[in-house]
Amino acid sequence: MSGKQKVLRKCVGCGEMKEKVSLVRVVKTPEDDFILDKTNRANGRGAYICKDALCFQKALKNKGLERSLKCKIPDEIIEQLEKEISNAE
Repeated sequence: MSGKQKVLRKCVGCGEMKEKVSLVRVVKTPEDDFILDKTNRANGRGAYICKDALCFQKALKNKGLERSLKCKIPDEIIEQLEKEISNAE
């Protein structure tokens, strides 16, 4: 057989299915904090997004991030996530 299968996840910004390792996971923790999960193992509700600032802007515009995390995201958290994603590029 061919070995391990590639794990795919859907980006909430562009809507494309991509390999999990090429995406960033945004997590809403049980304590209602928002973090970028670089290990893909943090507890909480997660949403995947491309490592691209334009894709992050699309996710905010179409409210894909809010729908996936099932909550309104505060403005200061959006600014913090935007900085972290631009650093991840």
